[in-house]
This record gives sequence, structure tokens and C-alpha cells, in this order.
Amino acid sequence: MKPDNSNIKTFSSISQLMQHLGQPSPLHPLIALVNYDKTSFTAFEKNQKICIDFYKISFKTNFKGRVKYGQGYYDFEEGGLAFLKPKQIITSPDNEDSYEGYALYFHPDFIRSYPLGSSINQYGFFSYAVSEGLFVSVKENIIISNLFKAMFIELKNNMDHFSQDVLVSQIELLLNYSNRFYNRQFITRRNINHDIITALDNLLDEYFIKDISLENGFPSVDYVSTKLNLSPRYLSDLLGSITGENTQQYIQNKLIEHSKNLLSSTSLSVSEIAFKLGFEHPQSFSKLFKIKTHQSPVKFRASFN
Repeated sequence: MKPDNSNIKTFSSISQLMQHLGQPSPLHPLIALVNYDKTSFTAFEKNQKICIDFYKISFKTNFKGRVKYGQGYYDFEEGGLAFLKPKQIITSPDNEDSYEGYALYFHPDFIRSYPLGSSINQYGFFSYAVSEGLFVSVKENIIISNLFKAMFIELKNNMDHFSQDVLVSQIELLLNYSNRFYNRQFITRRNINHDIITALDNLLDEYFIKDISLENGFPSVDYVSTKLNLSPRYLSDLLGSITGENTQQYIQNKLIEHSKNLLSSTSLSVSEIAFKLGFEHPQSFSKLFKIKTHQSPVKFRASFN
């Protein structure tokens, strides 16, 4: 079934969005910074789907309450950051709890002629869900607040030949700090993250033991991410910070471990094991097994006989 896109409110320009929010027209058509305490989500219907053709970085400095976006919640009581990339669809909150902070909007054309225009895709958190935003500590809050204030001052100044250079540098600095703070978050939330890994292990064990792979094939990154209610990029970055492997590598390693059990404890042929694990061609299984273990499935089995 195709998704229903008839209820999506799309904004192709920042000026169009500012007008809808009741904000003054931006001083620069490709970038705008607004105070949350001077705007409201009442400009949108509750649970309205929204799509913007530009980047948004949302920084909530003082949050009171719990805002729901679609099926996920944004509840960072000590402040936090959320990132949206162009064409990403979110759902407006279904409540109107209060918070303070900023929303930075900038169009891809604003950074296109700078190195950031090419490297921005490397900042994976633009592919995270809103509920996977960045929690910030008190010290981190101060750093981010000062950056937003500096951008606010720069945008209030008269635009000159250096304005865009300065603003792009400030945006890149903000993204680099966010990278650092996300890495810290993966480490400090280790208990929660280990719960996610345990859930992933259980999910993959069930997938292989119950032979779901016979019907659905090799478990995909999208499949496990959806089952865990996480965005694919967030899950991959989380696993990378703890295990050093991305999601695809983690799934492959779990599959190899399961195949070792089958090779050492059953009389199934290599082809039968390959099909059982979701491979269309036994050669693909044998190739992956050799890459991961540096020996063929046949040689591995022989070591147990």
C-alpha cells in the first residue's frame, strides 16, 4: 500500500515557512534563525505532516513537558538538538507544551559552494528520527547556546561579503560539536544501548531459529531497524560506537555464528544451510563465510569431524 501523501504540508522556501509561522521575512532568503518563545506550533493542525526543502536544526534549551511527533516523543528535559534534512517528513506535535530555544533553517544552496555542501551528508544525525535527538549536558548546553547566539547576532548585522563565510563556518562548528556530543551520548547511555543490542540479538536469533529467512530472505538493515523502532542510521552509529561494526556487519556476523552451529551440529549440506539462512545462491553464502572466517564452510565442518 502506498503512503498517503495528500495531507503533507510542503514548504519549498524559508520565506514561505516564516510567513506561515507569523515570523518576519528572513534577512537572507536562504537562512533564518527563530526563537521558539516567539513562535508556536498552533500555525499547524495537530498531527499535520510537514515537509521542508531545506535543513533544520532545532535546539531546545529549556523544555517543560513532552512533545509527540507522530509515533515518537521529544522529551529532553535538560535541552537537546534535533536535525532534519530536506524532504524529510515529520508530524507536528499533538500537544502544546512550552519550551525555549532556537530553530535554524538553511537551504542547501546556502552551503553549496563551500566544502560543507559536499561533506554535510557525512553528519549521519540528519538521518535520525526526531525521537533520537541529541541530549546535551549543562556544559554542552552553554556551548551550543553561545553558538546560536553568535549566529543570531551575525544575522542581525548588516549583510556584507563576509557574512555567508562566517555563518557557514558557524554552522559547520555546530555540526562538529554535535558529532562530539553524540559520541559522548552513545557512551554515557551505554546501559540503554546495551538493551538495544540485546533486543537486536534476540530478534536475529528468532529470525534464524524460526527459519523466517526461508520466506523473507536475508534480514535487512531496514527490517531490524523497523522492528527496534529506530532509524537505520541511528542504529548503525550506535552499534559502531559500541561494537565497531555497522548494522550490516553485525547481522552478517550473527548469521555466520548461526551457520557455524548448523555446520558443526547438523548433517545439512552447505547448500541447505545457505537456503535456510536466506541466501538465493549457495556460492554467496560460501563467499561470505570465507571472508568472515578465512576458511570455507566445508573446511570448517571438517575441523569438527
